[in-house]
Amino acid sequence: MEEAPPSCELVCDNKCNESQNERDGEITGLDVQNGVHEGKKEFVAPAVGMEFESYEDAYSYYNCYAKEVGFRVRVKNSWFKRNSREKYGAVLCCSSQGFKRIKDVNRLRKETRTGCPAMIRMRVVDSKRWRVLEVTLEHNHLLGTKIYKPIKKMGTGIKRKSQSSSDAEVQTVKLYRALVIDAGGNSNSNTSAREVRSFLDHPNQLNLKKGDSQAIYNYLCRMQLTNPNFFYLMDFNDEGHLKNVFWVDARSRAACGYFSDVIYIDNSYLSNKYETPLVAIVGINHHGYTVLLGCGLLAGETVESYAWLFKAWLTCVSGNTPQTIVTDRCKALQTAIAEVFPRSHHCFGLSHIMKKVPEKLGGLRNYDAIRKTLFKAVYETLKVIEFEAAWRFMVQRFGITDHEWLQSLYEDQARWAPVYLKDKFFAGMSAARPGENVSPFFERYVHKQTPLKEFLDKYELALQKKHKEETLADIESRNSSPPLRTRCPFELQLSRVYTREIFKKFQFEVEEMYSCFSTTQLHVDGPIVIFLVKERVLGEGNRREIRDYEVLYNRTAGEVRCICSCFNFYGYLCRHALCVLNFNGVEEVPSKYILSRWKKDYKRIYIPDQGCNTVDGVDRVQWFNQLYRSALQVVEEGVISLDHYNVALQAFEESMNRVHEVEEKQG
Repeated sequence: MEEAPPSCELVCDNKCNESQNERDGEITGLDVQNGVHEGKKEFVAPAVGMEFESYEDAYSYYNCYAKEVGFRVRVKNSWFKRNSREKYGAVLCCSSQGFKRIKDVNRLRKETRTGCPAMIRMRVVDSKRWRVLEVTLEHNHLLGTKIYKPIKKMGTGIKRKSQSSSDAEVQTVKLYRALVIDAGGNSNSNTSAREVRSFLDHPNQLNLKKGDSQAIYNYLCRMQLTNPNFFYLMDFNDEGHLKNVFWVDARSRAACGYFSDVIYIDNSYLSNKYETPLVAIVGINHHGYTVLLGCGLLAGETVESYAWLFKAWLTCVSGNTPQTIVTDRCKALQTAIAEVFPRSHHCFGLSHIMKKVPEKLGGLRNYDAIRKTLFKAVYETLKVIEFEAAWRFMVQRFGITDHEWLQSLYEDQARWAPVYLKDKFFAGMSAARPGENVSPFFERYVHKQTPLKEFLDKYELALQKKHKEETLADIESRNSSPPLRTRCPFELQLSRVYTREIFKKFQFEVEEMYSCFSTTQLHVDGPIVIFLVKERVLGEGNRREIRDYEVLYNRTAGEVRCICSCFNFYGYLCRHALCVLNFNGVEEVPSKYILSRWKKDYKRIYIPDQGCNTVDGVDRVQWFNQLYRSALQVVEEGVISLDHYNVALQAFEESMNRVHEVEEKQG
C-alpha cells in the first residue's frame, strides 16, 4: 500500500475518533486566506483560447488592452464568407506592423512602422463565438504612454455609435471583469493581472476567498457526523496553509471497490481556472453511467499536487490500482501517474483531443478538408500502417508537416489513437467513435464562476441525483424484461444477464449484424481461423460504403477477436465477431465475453477486494471496513422492492438486538 504523504493529516472514517477535538481544532485554526497584494487593475493579456460573443467585443478588448500597454491597433486581415459576406476571421496587429511600400517612402510623413510582430489571430468557432487562435505579445519598438484617446476607426464593416465617456467606462469595466474571470483571475480581488499569473504559476496553497476555509471545515465536520465511512486527507505547506484536500463519501468509497478498473481524471475545472479548483476521479458503473470515486481541491496543476491526490486515493482504496487511466494531455498528470500508478496504462482522452481541433487548426487554409482527413485517419483506420500512411498523406497534402500541435500529437500517438490501444480495456471510456465524449461529472453543477462554498452545497445534491439514477436503473433492470428485436439467440441470452442500458448497446450490435453481408475464411492455422467480414456502413453524403473487418476465431479455446476491438473499448462483442460465431454454429456468447461488471446482479455476486481477507483480532479499523461492506450489500439489495426493504430492515433490527445482548452479557 502506498503511504500517505508526510505533509498531510489523515482524518479517515468516523471510527478514528480518539483525537477528534484536537483535529477539529487544527482545522478550525487554519489560516488559508491568500496574502495577495493590492495593486492597480490591468487588462489581462490576450491568450490563446479566449472567447468573445462578437467581433466587436474582441476588437474592443484588444483596443483597450493596447491603450493600457501603450500602442495602437489596426486590422491586418479579415476573412468573409463568399455568399453572405459574413466575417469569420481576422488578424488584429500593432499599428507598427509591416513596412511602408516603396512608393510611399518619400512622403513627408514620418515613418512609424518597424515590422512589429505583435498581433492576435481569431476566428468564429462552432459555438458562434470568436476565439483567439494565435497570439504574439512582444513588440520590437518602444511602447508609448497609455493611450486614452478614442480610436475613430474600428475596421471594415463596423459602425460604432458615439458614446459618453461614462458609458465607455462602464462597458470597459464590464468587459474587463469578464476577461479576468475567463483568464482564471479573481474577480473579487485587487490583484493585478501580472500578480495573478505569477501566483498561479507557482502554487503553494489553495487560492481561497474569505469564508472558504470555514466552509471546508463545516463541510468536513458535517460529513463525518452524518456519512458513515467518510474519508478525507488534508495537505499543508510549510507555513501551515491549506494546500490540497481530498475526500470520498461513503457511497463513492464503496463504488471504488466495484468500478475502479478504469478511471477518468477530470481536471477540466482546474486546468480551465474555475473558481473551484476541483479534480474529480470518475469511473463507469454497471449501467454505463459515470460514478464518482473521489474528489480533490488542488493548489495548482503541478506534479506534486497530482501525485499527492493519487496517493491519497490509493490510501482510501487500500492500494488497488486501476487497469486504465484516462486523462487530458497534461505533462504534470503524465509524470504523476507514472510515479504513483506505474503498472496502470495511461492514455489521453480522444474526445478531449478532437475538441481542440477547431482551436488548433481553425486558422489554417483548407481547414475543413484538413479536419475531414484527420477524422478519417483517427476513426476509420484499423491498422497502425494505415493510420501512419493516412497521417503522412494529410501533413504532406496540406503542407502542415511543421505544425507544432500536430507534431506533438503524432509523438503521443500511442496514448490516444485507437489503432494503438486495441489491447487495453476501457469499459466504454475510450470514446473511440465520432461524437462520443466523456462529460465532466459535475457538468450541470459547477460553472466557471461557481464559488467553492456554493459547490460544497451542490456536491451532495449532485451525488443524490446520481445515486437515485443508479437505484432506479437497478430496479428497472431487475424487474423488467427488455423487448427483443431479432430472433438471434445472442440477444435472448444477454437480455437475461446485462443491465438494461448495457443490453441496449449490445442489442444494437445484434441488429447491425444484418448490415454484414459476407463472412469468408481468409487463413487457417490449425484451430485458428481468420475470417473476413464485409459490412455496409454509412459514409459521406449518406452513401453506403463497404468495409472489411478481419476476425480471428479459435474454435478450441472459444476465442474470438475482431480488428475493430469493440470488446476492449466497450466491454461487449461487436457485430463482426457475432457474425463469425453465428457462421460457425455457436448459439451462445462465450462466458469470457460476458463481463461481470455489466451484469444486473453484479453488486450481489461480486465482493470487492479492498484489503486483507483475514480480519485482525485487535484492528478496529478492519472491523469497521468489513462490517460496512457487508451492510452496504444488504442496503443495495434492500431497495429492490418494498418486500426486500422490509426484510432488510427487520434483519438490521434483529442484528442490533443481538449485538445489544452481547453488550449486556459483557456488562
